[in-house]
Amino acid sequence: MFLAWNEMKSAKLRFLLIIGVLTLMTYLVFLLSGLANGLAEMNREAVDQWKADAIVLTDESDMNLSQSSMTLHEAQRISAEHKAEIAQILAVARKSGTKIKESVAITGIHKDQFLMPNVSEGRSFRGDHEVIADDSLKADGLKLGDRLTISSSEQKLVIVGFTKKAKFNAAPVLYTTIATVQKIKYGKTDTSDKGIINGVVIRDPYFTKIKVPSSFKLTPIEPFIEHMPGYTPQKISLDFMIYFLFVIVSVTIGIFLYVLTIQKVSIFGVMKAQGISSLFLIRSVIAQTFLLALFGVCAGFILTAVTGAFLPSAVPIQLDIPALIGYGAIFIFVAALGSLFSVQTIVKIDPVQAIGG
Repeated sequence: MFLAWNEMKSAKLRFLLIIGVLTLMTYLVFLLSGLANGLAEMNREAVDQWKADAIVLTDESDMNLSQSSMTLHEAQRISAEHKAEIAQILAVARKSGTKIKESVAITGIHKDQFLMPNVSEGRSFRGDHEVIADDSLKADGLKLGDRLTISSSEQKLVIVGFTKKAKFNAAPVLYTTIATVQKIKYGKTDTSDKGIINGVVIRDPYFTKIKVPSSFKLTPIEPFIEHMPGYTPQKISLDFMIYFLFVIVSVTIGIFLYVLTIQKVSIFGVMKAQGISSLFLIRSVIAQTFLLALFGVCAGFILTAVTGAFLPSAVPIQLDIPALIGYGAIFIFVAALGSLFSVQTIVKIDPVQAIGG
């Protein structure tokens, strides 16, 4: 470590450039990680707020809530200790009298069941055509008391409350009554046994008290989220970008250190002639790599934190500190592996030839 540190102090510019490259790579990995988390969170926020363990949909729906359809009578045949009926329609909501429009997931629930969200501003809905909206809609200029016109429908909704973290498949959620969703979707309200909903959400971590008719499918909540349109392909794509960056880091640091090692062949030859072992020199190179990667990771983390603090709320980035620490540790380990490219060169250095050359 002593040899590695002293060499870095004597050639500051050279090693600052290497640290700069590592910083930018770390910065990119951290930002991609934050973006991946942010995009994933946008898809699943509302589902996470349900704190549910499973959902029952029709077998033909392919785990897609909007494609599932069942009657209230069929939903009553689903047996579970804690269950909540849900109806949903994806639509475009426009603030009356303005050009403000937003794609939303209008979700019908019973106010006395566990899907009822916590209200952060305003009040909960008391009847039909009143909605609790995701508070991200405030950024679009919506506020309490605003009236919304729904596309392909004559129904108008009024915002009576806001709730936090309520996005479903990246669309802000409007919570209202099941009767309101039925009227928007079918043009009429049907609260009888023949009334249509989309599914039943269940809380039962052990799945011990659930009975489902054969025509329906019980799906654990995580597979349900993974089958949301675009969720899994998006997550896999960003994760692969991060993994490939680690490979690029390993190769890049290996090339840098190999070139530096070649430039120091004569110096290493003199040190070997003085009795310093190849193992000592190898440890010095690895220690030097560790320091370079550590400085790069720390600088990248600071840049990422500053960037995250100043990015607008429209950018879906969410920094997970434990995950970033884990990525930083992997980054340092991968960089240390890259330094092994120089091991064979150090071992093969002949003191006589190196000094003579």
